[in-house]
Amino acid sequence: GKPAAMAQVFRVGQQKPTEISDRVKQYVKEKNRTMPASLRLSIWNDMSEIFQSRKNLLIKNALIGLTMVIIILGLFLEIRLALWVMLGIPISFLGTFLMMPSLDVSVNMMSLFAFILALGIVVDDAIVVGENIYEHRQRGKPYEKAAVDGALEVAIPVVFAILTTVAAFSPLLFVSGMMGKFIKVIPLIVITVLAVSLAESLFVLPSHLARGKPLEAPGGFIGAIDRVRRGFGERLNRFVGGPYRRLLDSALRNRYTTLAVGIALMLLTAGAFMGGIIKFTFMPKVDGDVIIASIQMPRGTAVDETGKIQQHLVDKAKEVVREYDATRPGKETILRNIFGVVGVSFDLGGPGGGRSNAGSHLSSIALFLTQSEKRGIPATEVSKRWRDAVGELPGVESLTFNSNLMHMGANIDIQLSHDDFEVLDTASNRIRTALEGYTGVSDVEDTYAKGKREIKMRLTPEAGTLGITEEDLGRQVRAAFYGSEALRLQRGRNEVKVMVRYPGEDRRSLWDLESMRIRTPDGGEIPLQRAAVVEESRGFSVISRTDRKRVINITASVDDKVANAQEILDDLVKKVEPVLKGDYPGLTFDYEGEEKERKESMGSMGKGFLFAVFIIFTLLALPFRSYTQPLLIMAAIPFGVVGAVLGHLIMGFDLSILSMFGIVALSGVVVNDSLLLIDRVNHNRREGMELHQALLAAGTRRFRPIVLTSFTTFFGLVPMILETSVQAQFLIPMAISLAFGILFATGITLLLIPSLYVVLEDVRRLAGLKQAMGPIRREERGPALAADHSTDTRTARDTEVLMEKKDAEGLGVGKEG
Repeated sequence: GKPAAMAQVFRVGQQKPTEISDRVKQYVKEKNRTMPASLRLSIWNDMSEIFQSRKNLLIKNALIGLTMVIIILGLFLEIRLALWVMLGIPISFLGTFLMMPSLDVSVNMMSLFAFILALGIVVDDAIVVGENIYEHRQRGKPYEKAAVDGALEVAIPVVFAILTTVAAFSPLLFVSGMMGKFIKVIPLIVITVLAVSLAESLFVLPSHLARGKPLEAPGGFIGAIDRVRRGFGERLNRFVGGPYRRLLDSALRNRYTTLAVGIALMLLTAGAFMGGIIKFTFMPKVDGDVIIASIQMPRGTAVDETGKIQQHLVDKAKEVVREYDATRPGKETILRNIFGVVGVSFDLGGPGGGRSNAGSHLSSIALFLTQSEKRGIPATEVSKRWRDAVGELPGVESLTFNSNLMHMGANIDIQLSHDDFEVLDTASNRIRTALEGYTGVSDVEDTYAKGKREIKMRLTPEAGTLGITEEDLGRQVRAAFYGSEALRLQRGRNEVKVMVRYPGEDRRSLWDLESMRIRTPDGGEIPLQRAAVVEESRGFSVISRTDRKRVINITASVDDKVANAQEILDDLVKKVEPVLKGDYPGLTFDYEGEEKERKESMGSMGKGFLFAVFIIFTLLALPFRSYTQPLLIMAAIPFGVVGAVLGHLIMGFDLSILSMFGIVALSGVVVNDSLLLIDRVNHNRREGMELHQALLAAGTRRFRPIVLTSFTTFFGLVPMILETSVQAQFLIPMAISLAFGILFATGITLLLIPSLYVVLEDVRRLAGLKQAMGPIRREERGPALAADHSTDTRTARDTEVLMEKKDAEGLGVGKEG
């Protein structure tokens, strides 16, 4: 069979496809030495090259992303702590590799991409745990005591942060349609990585950090790195204690203005999407190395006639290749092989690919290009130039070009159904005309395949009165021109049929049919023209039905650089469909191809997303013992979506189904920072701080881990986002959704979430409720704190000053201790 590109995988204990490819190439090389000069073997299509190029691309981006994550950790954390935190990445990845066989997941394009997605997320829990342990060290605690207390203090928010992320990725396990089969690999890998990482950060990391002793400032190269880190830490602390604290204070005091700005950003983003500034494309183009041109002539066309059209396309293909080769250095060519066949139409690669049909009216030509990394020219561009060079061909019913590796159906596929076939034919012609009027639309065709010319006979009343039946009429005509079996002769082991029919010279023209005579049951004869009404017409080579109704599918391709398939379909639904339904009552429309796949995938993903949001709310409600605080934490989700959409606008990408997958996964990641912040606010209030100071102290205390976890995720994905290779375009939208969504949500978490906290407090006070969110009863604070408000305020201020002092001595500045 012809495996799809994304199915080119190898499993533990099996041969790699590259090894099989090497063996085949070696066989061809050795065989050619023994064959005559007139006969040569050649490799036509090696799919392992696509697998190898994509694997190398992803590994390269993973290594670059890992380097950037290490640099970010090194800037924010003390060197030894950063090294222990970074150790969680290989531990989590190796643990996942061990579990992949039991998950029935192989090393392929999607699983490697999943590791890149997890690259920045996997260290989030380790950062929070390690940073908190270090903070306890700064209080003068022994290493072991600091490790235990620091890990236990953040264990609950860390566990629930991982659980919310797992809940967000879970809907991708249940996406229906062809796309769901591919995307399922990503959540399996990410969830496994997070599970291993959680165990490592709560048990292994504290164990490592519980050992050691205070070290003097290192010297040499390590000392130089540490001095850079300390300088960065000093500047960061000045920023947190100065500009950020003042900005947060202003946002809290003007909380309704802050909320209004956030809502305005959401409305502007929604307007940009609804207004068509940011477009939606179901599936990004996945560039391949093979261009297929399929020709369909009228049924019954002779092989020689089809061959002439095929040769014209081959000549034009060679002209286009020569034009490109003339612009390349040396004698390099973009073409490896060209293959043409008459009598067969085939389609290689991808879901829905690999089909073939036969007939003298069909032909296919395939250009096998050099690898995209070497030629530097997208196959789609070569295909377009080839199409333009061929031009319009008279007498050709259908001519399509395809260079897309992933095939989820036609960009536009409209299925019409009606009881009357004449209505179907007329309506399909009108839709074809409408589609041809849109810019960027090409390869417009329908499934109404006219059959060969045929003669239809209908029995006359006169023949019926003479006792001739339709069966008699058909049998006699068939016997005259095809023959009737008279006897069989045995010749050795073979059996020979003896057929009786008209002589050859009496079976060459329609006149021979019209002049034949039909026998009556009583032995008489009458001319065929008296026995039947003879009509010449065309039959049907294919009859398609849905729900017992005849259907015709009209398909078209859309150049996504010029037009948008979704916008064209929306325009057809508004303008063309109502008119046709009014003109032809009973006519029904169904949208197949990519639109059907989109509905299936988006429908199942939407249900899964709602379920995931409910699970996230439930998980957050457990540790906070509140119904309102989970909603406050989850307010980061819509703003994460805003960041994802704006990221696509900044990077010049359309939203796609993969972008939606990234947004679904994003919903669990963005709440982690909000969870940590609100948990710290509640902790501060339990220690006696009043609301405003508790929010300020929590913001400054959690600024470092929040920014650090966001930056590691963002910069871990940056290499993939900036990848210019055509091989990576398929995966970039999901990376954009995660990276920019998290980055934007970070600002929301640090400014808008605290403002929302105060707004909800205002609402509760207006509602007459005595206790605010995160209830702090005075009796719980002790007799001294319950005496009067001034004591409460003084205690809160003393606590805040103490925390600021510890922050100033903290991770970015002090010695390891």
